[in-house]
Amino acid sequence: MDRRDFLRAAGIATAGVAWPRRGWPGSAEAPSSGDWRTFDVVTRVEVLQPSGLTRVWVPTALAVQTPYQKTLDNSFRAEGGTARLVGEGNPDGVGMVAAEFPAGVRPVLLVTSRASTRNYAVDLAAPSATPKLSRAEREHFLRSTTLLPTGGIVRERAVEITRKAHTDADKARAIYEWIVENTFREAKVRGCGTGDIRAMLDTKNLGGKCADLNSLYVGLARAAGLPARDVYGIRTAKSELGYKSLGASSATITKSQHCRAEVHLASHGWVPVDPADVRKVVLEEPPGNRELHDAMVESARTRLFGSWEMNWMAYNFAHDVALPGSKQGPVAFLMYPQAETDQGRLDSLDPDHFKYEITSTEA
Repeated sequence: MDRRDFLRAAGIATAGVAWPRRGWPGSAEAPSSGDWRTFDVVTRVEVLQPSGLTRVWVPTALAVQTPYQKTLDNSFRAEGGTARLVGEGNPDGVGMVAAEFPAGVRPVLLVTSRASTRNYAVDLAAPSATPKLSRAEREHFLRSTTLLPTGGIVRERAVEITRKAHTDADKARAIYEWIVENTFREAKVRGCGTGDIRAMLDTKNLGGKCADLNSLYVGLARAAGLPARDVYGIRTAKSELGYKSLGASSATITKSQHCRAEVHLASHGWVPVDPADVRKVVLEEPPGNRELHDAMVESARTRLFGSWEMNWMAYNFAHDVALPGSKQGPVAFLMYPQAETDQGRLDSLDPDHFKYEITSTEA
């Protein structure tokens, strides 16, 4: 067992959150700033058909402090192989366990992340005293990436959507409402989608899942001059706010990955948003195929601009992630376990044959 508390160097002290007196939008009660919940998320990876040297990479809990998550520990075991924790101290909070197994060894990697989370809301009616982004941070969260270009059709659409917006908050809201109104959740899309936003806009096919719809939000926000970031993670428990579709249905969360988004406003700091989950409520909340004017959809639509229920653990904000030692190119984002043999990279969206299982237990 190789055990490291990699947050010790970075520090895990979390700034206090100013919760809105009026509570979460659409809710009857104000959330408490002290209601931390702790989850142990265990990922077990086994490569069923190893060939030559086998490499495995598993994302770990977010490696930077936020008001909504404190990462307490990451531990791992790779019997017969070698493993190390990599990726500390980067602006995207990306950490991962990278393991190698020589030929003839059964490749099995066990990774446990322990994190405490709490419901998070920003009161957009009252500006708050928040640290400004440094120039380097601002540029980082405005940059283009492979799947998040900020020029061309993305820029054109961002200008069109925000044409009547007078403030950054107005722009952020306009983009959110446009995505809720114009996109849809496409059930047949594999996993969480690919996040290829230029293709979505070029083809006018605005269907997808969370990594598509929330990446579209991030790309449009950046093109409109608003620092923004995807937050890749996984649902860890059922929703306690009455949404069957917005939580994990059991302790086994192998297919419960979920990407969220944040936009940075100078007057409020990082603001949580999740238009993709509004469209998930539309499609999946029983009895299904609800209208946008449905009461439950309207409640989710109001709630998910400015607040998150934290039955979810964040991994990172990263794009174009290089996997240490990989013979292949970077992955667009790191939200699933990854593996390679001398036959190439395995399909990370096929956990039954890969094989991997992820479980969540509340401490």
